[in-house]
Amino acid sequence: MNLVSTVIGYPYIGENREWKRTVEAFWKDNISEEQFLNTMKSLRMKHLKDQQALGLELLTVGDFTFYDRMLDHAAMFGMVPSRYNWLEKKVTLPTYYAMSRGAKDVVACEMTKWFNTNYHYIVPEYENDQPLRLTTNYILDYFNEAKEDLGLITKPTIIGPYTFVQLAKGYDLKSKASFYLKLLPLYVEILKELVNAGAEWIQMEEPALVLSLSEEDIKLVQQIYKQLSEEVPSAKIMLQTYFEGLSAYEEITKLPVAGIGLDFSHGKNENMDSLRKFGFPEEKVIGIGIVNGRDIWRANLAEKATDIEAILSLIKANKAWIQSSCNLQHVPVTTQSESKLEPTLKNALSFANEKIVEITNLAAYVLDDVWEGKKSVSESMLATNALADHPGRKNLQVKKLVAQLKPENFTRPMPYKKRQAIQQSTLQLPDFPTTTIGSFPQSDEVKQKRKQWRNEEISDAEYEAFVKKETERWITIQEEIGLDVLVHGEFERTDMVEYFGEKLSGFAFTENAWVVSYGSRCVKPPIIYGDVEWSSPMTLKEVKEAQRLTSKPVKGMLTGPVTILNWSFVRDDISDEQVANQIALALREEIKALEDAGISIIQVDEPALREGLPLRQEKRNSYLEWSINAFKLTTSSVKNETQIHTHMCYCEFNDFIGPIRSLDADVISIETSRSHGELIRSLKKNPYDLGIGLGVYDIHSPRVPSIEEIDTILKDSSEVISRKQFWVNPDCGLKTRGEKETIASLKHMVASAKKLRYQEQMI
Repeated sequence: MNLVSTVIGYPYIGENREWKRTVEAFWKDNISEEQFLNTMKSLRMKHLKDQQALGLELLTVGDFTFYDRMLDHAAMFGMVPSRYNWLEKKVTLPTYYAMSRGAKDVVACEMTKWFNTNYHYIVPEYENDQPLRLTTNYILDYFNEAKEDLGLITKPTIIGPYTFVQLAKGYDLKSKASFYLKLLPLYVEILKELVNAGAEWIQMEEPALVLSLSEEDIKLVQQIYKQLSEEVPSAKIMLQTYFEGLSAYEEITKLPVAGIGLDFSHGKNENMDSLRKFGFPEEKVIGIGIVNGRDIWRANLAEKATDIEAILSLIKANKAWIQSSCNLQHVPVTTQSESKLEPTLKNALSFANEKIVEITNLAAYVLDDVWEGKKSVSESMLATNALADHPGRKNLQVKKLVAQLKPENFTRPMPYKKRQAIQQSTLQLPDFPTTTIGSFPQSDEVKQKRKQWRNEEISDAEYEAFVKKETERWITIQEEIGLDVLVHGEFERTDMVEYFGEKLSGFAFTENAWVVSYGSRCVKPPIIYGDVEWSSPMTLKEVKEAQRLTSKPVKGMLTGPVTILNWSFVRDDISDEQVANQIALALREEIKALEDAGISIIQVDEPALREGLPLRQEKRNSYLEWSINAFKLTTSSVKNETQIHTHMCYCEFNDFIGPIRSLDADVISIETSRSHGELIRSLKKNPYDLGIGLGVYDIHSPRVPSIEEIDTILKDSSEVISRKQFWVNPDCGLKTRGEKETIASLKHMVASAKKLRYQEQMI
């Protein structure tokens, strides 16, 4: 048996977020383009050397990016929307970053979730009359630099044509064929150049092949790879799938490619069933994605080795790759940076570097029946068993509360229309009420004070006094802007999940376990390792203080149970549903504390609700049932006078209006500035009858929208939303924005809302 150890991709942000700091320094003009490019190359080389030192045999290039790999491919193909006035041969960095972040006079491309992960990609825009061409083969450049500088023959990775088109926008059924006709020759050109440069394997990432495939989809994929095979017969393509079991297994495994990679973590059961039923082509290499690339738990090596042997026993192929289930960008770089975690928990963790060691150990064992590394297999078993016996997983009171839940715990006592009338009488809000999503800019001073407090350089009292002062200042700013419903600004919070996790039992926190969310935005997800329980109010003091400063309502701000779940690394010994219900019961106690203190509007954000949706249609109903119930368990105990808000951002909503309606939230705010027209068209077909605010400007872009720009969005929205339901708000929280641009943008938003209010009164 010929076995090779490899990974689909490696984290590009660096152990200490060196990548992030370099990108942001370039955006601020603190370094030149030459310095930027040189530093980026140094990072690429370091990442390859690190993986090589860990024992990985086949290294990958093309998994590195300056912002996002889908954007990289769009730029490589010359898919630059006409609004950027791009006329040059190569896509320059200013144009590239304008597409991702927007610029002074042009909006950014749309951003949405990468399948069911918390990573966001830039959506390529296809314009029918736009010629496509290979502006630069950056993947070839990365292959050549590894070959020339390090003497390595690496595995270039490319996002495959089927997945690229499936995730792009701007075409209809008629123009889709034209899109492929323009695109495939560019893939052919890339493959030829890589083969000529000496690439022995080329990884073609096609995660869209795990989605439900129609007969037309299957035929299209067959045509794509038939053409690539005929035009570049010497290219050894590893068709890489991940995130689920392979759809249309029998047909896809017959494609003219040299190997097929399968996910035996998230797609284990389905892929194993397919292997038993159909086998695997003996002339192809099988990629065994055995080490989970999306969680942070140490693998039980004995169990994984048994799984690999079971897989190999079902096939006749004599070549296999032992690899991660997906790109390791979804996990932090290394546990070696963690010094404060309790030993039992730290010993049970495995980040990217540790997963590579697991892969190499597994490959060596399956090949030679000997475990590399002293006691590696026994240590992995001891670590997982010790975590299973952790006292944090033995909270009998929490388990009892979850077991005793009844149907009435998931339902509000009065339907929306009746609640709406009561709430309007209580709150006395104008038509088209204006608000924000929750957070306000966290200045360098805010971050510095928090750092000083965490390092015990200032006292609790000093830090609380600073937060109180900042809250007072922004309450005044909001009143001066003219917002109708205010927020306290969340200056005491680092991350919307971490903040709550720090105040609940069952959570642990890392020092440097960063992963990328979008662009240079990195997050440090909490670890849910035990049972979750509420002990005391988490948000009450700050919200009460803010409400004391104003006669306008101030929203209580909570992160919802499903978002806390989906944006954390979650224990794998009980179901996600059980964990979500534990979190919901804890948040329910927090809502009661806010209500008892007189807070009349409470926002429970669920931006990650949709991202947890299973990729296969047939698996979605079960997830939707328990995730929606978790939200309703959190919110259903409130009084009819209490208005429940929620928020969602950066995902495809067009097919998700039904589940959103099922949440029974009084008001939902939705990101829509980058995809406004699509959601408007959807709402015309599927009207929404609860309160809703369609985000009127993109907070991920530094530009200030004009009043006229917002006017247009409000006018379009008013065609599908009645004025009694219509809220006006930005796309998302404002934590990452600057103060001046935030105030200017909100003033324009309020002015536009007042204009609409006046126009409606005149009708």
